[in-house]
Amino acid sequence: MNTRVFLTTTRRPQASRQTPRLRLLPFELFPSLVIHATEYGERGACFSLIIFADMDNPLINYLQLFTPLPEEDKVLLTDAFEPHSFKEGEALFRGGAICREMFFICKGVLRILASNAKGAEVTHYFLSENTFCTILNSFNNNVPAEETIEAACGTEVLVIAKTRLLSLYNKITYLQALVNQITQQKLLDKIQTRNAYLGQDALTRYRLFMMRQPDIALRVPLKDVASYLEITPQSLSRIRKKV
Repeated sequence: MNTRVFLTTTRRPQASRQTPRLRLLPFELFPSLVIHATEYGERGACFSLIIFADMDNPLINYLQLFTPLPEEDKVLLTDAFEPHSFKEGEALFRGGAICREMFFICKGVLRILASNAKGAEVTHYFLSENTFCTILNSFNNNVPAEETIEAACGTEVLVIAKTRLLSLYNKITYLQALVNQITQQKLLDKIQTRNAYLGQDALTRYRLFMMRQPDIALRVPLKDVASYLEITPQSLSRIRKKV
């Protein structure tokens, strides 16, 4: 953990509009992620101590691949997203309601599923690390979703409610455009991958799946793979013996 300490000094707010002076001080380790303490001296001087700790946050690490993040924005992001863990088969969101949360996958695999006309479960997509996940139409337009989000294996995510995300967009002005850009590109990638299976026989679909998504294939149950490839588990077992 890399920790940095910022010390700002100015007059008492009601006595002066002076802009605080900021200087970087070397420091060792602190037990808290963020500490913000303010003290007024005898002559009205204000001393503010702000400690930022660069934690190993997968979301921050991922966003920094696209743009540098100021320390203040890292703190806001860390505070806004809450970590949660889900076991295999556990639902993060169930269809039939409005999806009001967005998830960022730190570890594991999520699957988006729904029921077809015959009532059978169909897996639309698998999503793995460094991916935002929500039911986009429901999330954006406040309409009930047919799809369910489920952990396809043990999964760790960061969660944020829509109301809190909108508030965060107001505080970090570039964030909404960045998140939209990332989610739209990921959606196009998912559609492109899914379309590659269209018109192929079961054996070819499985081979393409192993080539395009090997990280998924090794971590999720075979029944979920069969659902995704639109074949029966029995057929998938026979196909795997041939490959």
